[in-house]
Amino acid sequence: MNFVFISPNFPEAYRWFCIRLKENGVNVLGIGDAAFDDLHPDLKSALTEYYKVDSLENYDQMVRAMGYFTGRYGKMDWVESNNEYWLELDAALRTDFNITTGLKSHEIGKFKSKSAMKSFYKKAGIPTARCAPVTTLKKGVAFAKKVGYPVVVKPDNGVGAVATWRLESDADMEAFFQDVPETPYLMEEYVSGHVTTYDGICNSKGEVLFAASHITRNSIMDMVNEGVPTYYYVDKEVPADVEAAGKATLQAFGAASRFFHLEFFRLTEAKDGLGDVGNIVALEVNMRPAGGYTPDMLNFSQSADVYQIWADMVAFDELRHTYDGPHSYCVYAGRRDENSYVRSLAELEEQCGEHAKLFTRMPDALAGTMGNQVAIACYDSMEDVERFIKDAFELEK
Repeated sequence: MNFVFISPNFPEAYRWFCIRLKENGVNVLGIGDAAFDDLHPDLKSALTEYYKVDSLENYDQMVRAMGYFTGRYGKMDWVESNNEYWLELDAALRTDFNITTGLKSHEIGKFKSKSAMKSFYKKAGIPTARCAPVTTLKKGVAFAKKVGYPVVVKPDNGVGAVATWRLESDADMEAFFQDVPETPYLMEEYVSGHVTTYDGICNSKGEVLFAASHITRNSIMDMVNEGVPTYYYVDKEVPADVEAAGKATLQAFGAASRFFHLEFFRLTEAKDGLGDVGNIVALEVNMRPAGGYTPDMLNFSQSADVYQIWADMVAFDELRHTYDGPHSYCVYAGRRDENSYVRSLAELEEQCGEHAKLFTRMPDALAGTMGNQVAIACYDSMEDVERFIKDAFELEK
């Protein structure tokens, strides 16, 4: 089996996808814009060959790289980046090289367009916030009058909460329309809730091989725009209603042979048309792992190896390993360099003792959302999780 991994060096932890593929007997080939000498030694060992391009944005160079690999090793069986930014590139390469193990260009829209997702959620029987395309100020004000302020404006095709804002009034609406982004934008009614996910891996039949759930209490939009504390935690177990919604969503979208990251709101305020407090409302679908160090957090929390599970799905289309270790809450705190905390990162790690799992730096490209300083720990109780969060973000007076 020939597998082409796009940008296998970023994030750095993605080298484990390649390592596990090689251990499963897969011929792993890499295409990236980093120099080979700059790759992690373990990644170098996992790759049969690496093709450097000047830019992953240069499609002609990507096609030449694929052509080179095809001429040298025969037909390519897989192309994947597991990265939201490159999903359309992955699909284009699969289309042009007739690779059938993933989404092709005509299929990618439903997984990239937030407005297109709405009909599939309806098919799954999961409510979604009302929305409208951003067109004119008059229509924007009319939409806000219909659903009530605040409203959220965000790219129809975007990643997470990047370039997403909350408009609180007609004045905010007017200010937004004075400099409307050129890319298609969507206006959506505001939903009060905690983001609750369904993360995992499914095989070619859409059967879930592994799943977990993480919860974010602070608004992700405010984390990005306002710099509020960035933290979330992986739950010990997947709540039954989240599992039901997640599986219905996968079926409605026809997801197959994918790592998935599905986002829902658990309502903290009742909302007409959406439900009561505690109900599940659809947010968005992502056909790739959750960002940052979340894959590692899934491993810490569930005593698992998602890199191995994914590689088993690719090579064998089934789960080949058993993971029956203890489950715990795994909590992430992303601290920002501009803040002065009572505890240094090293002091926080020492305080956590055996509960500390990963204390490091976040790559600059992800730090705007995730924070600069990474602190990850595991605990058996939510009381300990709350104490960790308090200690991690305590500021000097």
